[in-house]
This record gives sequence, C-alpha cells and structure tokens, in this order.
Amino acid sequence: MTVESRMTRNPVTIGPDQNVTEASELMKKEKVHRLPVLDKDRNLIGIITEKDILHATPSPASSLSIHEMAYLLSKLTVRKLMSKNPVTISKDVPVEEAARFMVDQDLSCLPVIEDGKLIGIVSKSDLFKILIELFGARNRGVRVTFLVDDRPGLISNVSKALSDHGLDIIAFGTFMGTDVTNRVCTLKVATENTAEVLNLLKPYVKEIQDIRVI
Repeated sequence: MTVESRMTRNPVTIGPDQNVTEASELMKKEKVHRLPVLDKDRNLIGIITEKDILHATPSPASSLSIHEMAYLLSKLTVRKLMSKNPVTISKDVPVEEAARFMVDQDLSCLPVIEDGKLIGIVSKSDLFKILIELFGARNRGVRVTFLVDDRPGLISNVSKALSDHGLDIIAFGTFMGTDVTNRVCTLKVATENTAEVLNLLKPYVKEIQDIRVI
C-alpha cells in the first residue's frame, strides 16, 4: 500500500498573503487542521496549522478587546506564521515508510508532491484509519494478544490451527517482543468463543497477555 492510495487528493490550500483570520475560517469550513500554502505559481512554500494560529492569538487575559484581537489577526498574514520549506513525500512511498518518517521527524502531515506540484497530503489521521483496518476494529470478534518464540513457521502453524477449525482471521499483527528471541502477536478472530480460541493457541504460544471480545 502506497501513500497515493491513502492521501487526501487536491487538498484545500491557501495563499501566503491571505490573512490568518481567513485561514482559520477556511480550516473550520473544510474541517481540516492544516493548510498547504501555495505561491502564485502553485508551488508549495509552507504549511500553516491550527496550532500556529492558536499560538499567535492574544491570550484572553490580555488587555485587548475581542475586536482589537480580531483586528490584529486580520492584519497578520499566513506568510508570517507558516512553517517554511515543509518536508514532502512522493506518492509511491509505502505508507509504513511515511508513518516511520512522520514519527522520526515529529511531523503531523506530509504534503505529496509530483513533478514539483502538490497533488495530495497524508496526515496522522490518515494513518490512524489504516491502524483501525489493520486491527479489524470495525469487526466484532475475539482479540487475543500473545507472546511467541521468534522462529520460522510458527505464525503459519497458528493460522492453520485456526483455519482447520473453521475460524476466520480478521486481523493478525506482529510486534517487538520482550527481547530478540520472541515476538508479540495480536490476533482477531471472527468468533465470540474465547475458550475455543485459547485452546487452539495454547500449543503454540508462550504466554497469553490479553483476550477479550470486542
């Protein structure tokens, strides 16, 4: 799965010389938390976020009236608040690479560029939606988390044990274990019979860490 399949295409944008009030109103109208900033040639030159505007807004404890604060914000341009030269990504990058990059660089979004032009944007919210799918969060069933030895064939044995008993696997993920010799697995099965799932897994797992119907 690549960024192209999950990005928001043709995102709402704003110009650098528009004022901050316009940016805030546009975010509220479009229900977004950030806006790519494009120059007159449609080149990406920055990103402005709700947090940028919030930090620039005078505190309610200040001596300024509401009208005075609104006036100051109307005179403040996007150019002065935006983050310049934002980090970008191409559409053919795998989504997990985009997620790793966003975490490592502490980024809330990545504009997607093709031939020098903005074609989309991928945000942490987009990646959270993928996480929901990976864990089968919208499908009810038994979800179990367990510890297994990190050795070839074990995961396929677990899958076979479940399929041989007619149980459909909704989701199956593996994660770092307690050390290099093991892995933590989270499995969701289309059943509400926790006892059956436990009995099938016991021959293959070192430890059941959690099991529940959700």
